[in-house]
Amino acid sequence: MFDRKARAAEAQNLLADIIAAARKAGADNADALYSESRSLSAGVRLGKPEDVESSENREIGLRVLIGQRQACVSTTVFTPDAMAQTVERAIGMARLAPEDKFCGLADPAQLARDEQDLDLLDDVDLPMAELLERARACEAAALDVAGITNSEGGSASRSAGLIAFAASNGFSGYGFGGSHSISAVAIAGRDTGMERDWDYAAAPYFSDLPSPEAIGRNAGERAVKRLNPRKIESQAMPVVYENRVANSLLGHLAGAINGAAVARGTSFLKDKLGEEIFAAGLDVIDDPLRKRGFRSRWFDMEGVARQTRKLIDNGRLTTWLLDCGTARQLGMQSTGHASRGIASPPSPGPTNLYLAAGKLSPAELIADIKLGLFVTEMMGSSVNGLTGDYSRGAAGYLIRDGKLAEPVSEITIAGNLKQMFRAITPANDLIFKYGTDAPTLRVDGMTIAGR
Repeated sequence: MFDRKARAAEAQNLLADIIAAARKAGADNADALYSESRSLSAGVRLGKPEDVESSENREIGLRVLIGQRQACVSTTVFTPDAMAQTVERAIGMARLAPEDKFCGLADPAQLARDEQDLDLLDDVDLPMAELLERARACEAAALDVAGITNSEGGSASRSAGLIAFAASNGFSGYGFGGSHSISAVAIAGRDTGMERDWDYAAAPYFSDLPSPEAIGRNAGERAVKRLNPRKIESQAMPVVYENRVANSLLGHLAGAINGAAVARGTSFLKDKLGEEIFAAGLDVIDDPLRKRGFRSRWFDMEGVARQTRKLIDNGRLTTWLLDCGTARQLGMQSTGHASRGIASPPSPGPTNLYLAAGKLSPAELIADIKLGLFVTEMMGSSVNGLTGDYSRGAAGYLIRDGKLAEPVSEITIAGNLKQMFRAITPANDLIFKYGTDAPTLRVDGMTIAGR
């Protein structure tokens, strides 16, 4: 798919040229991001092709700094004239921009120096015909499940890309990445009694994917199990989040410890650094250096070296997620969490974020629950970032006497994240599947709004 050596060399040369041109045109400093991607995706419904897409994209984003003013622009055209116009436009915008006393490039002492191969791209380049067959096989396996009456389709895709970043402080680095995916959405029942469910898998390496048949069959079986859901009375009970939805709680944590929210004073955790906010023994880890990780990269989008960090260590909050700008606002140093769109300045965000697995199996986790809720799907979101108040729509199964029982739907689960984090008990079924991952999680003392 890529001549890797040639593509990387061309990208780095383009970045060096546009940064040099920006400096020559009057920028005090500049950085630039190159992005290249190629992808194929195939979707079928009831065995017939429905969505067949191919895309190729190349972009350069340039940020220029003049004093404490900055501007970002991008281009998809790499001719000398287009590049010159991009530089001219960026310089003009920066001169008119308001001052930002916190903007600037990374301290050279923090820059990543040791290039690492994180094994993020394989050599499997599936043609469209094979992707269509994989999508058909996935959907067919779902339709073969007894009780499945219809399908929203099966899909398969593959992609590959290159990210390169350089700055006038001397940093230059690049990384390749790619993914393969397979998915299906199945419908069970008829008329007003229909239920749907899905399954999905993605991985940088094709060899790490489950079979299309396994994904389709699981989607079908999950849909059938959801038939004839009931409503429940409003009450307080333990809530157990299945591992494929439990990561949403980590998403709320990541938002609350984002340096931008902390600097604005809009996080309910803004005064909690160094304090115990989870139960003792729990760890939340951000690992940008994991082999074959979805968000792995050895440098962030300011060139800062990345490292594996325990954001929550034995229940204690150890750090914020910081880029250089938010670090300056808070009188700290960047934690290597700068992310960036092609035409936007850096902002902090997590990488491969996960909550470490516990010791109990999911069955053991629910064994002592007389009456509870096992959540398999969530919809909507009402989370107050300032107070931590939490309310989300949900569906799943009742837990009766330590066992999963009848399906339930049209319910809302509510609480406050400060109390919820401290009440979490993890199971042992952590799977790295989404980029933000958690095992099945039990949270006691939740409020359920039903009929």
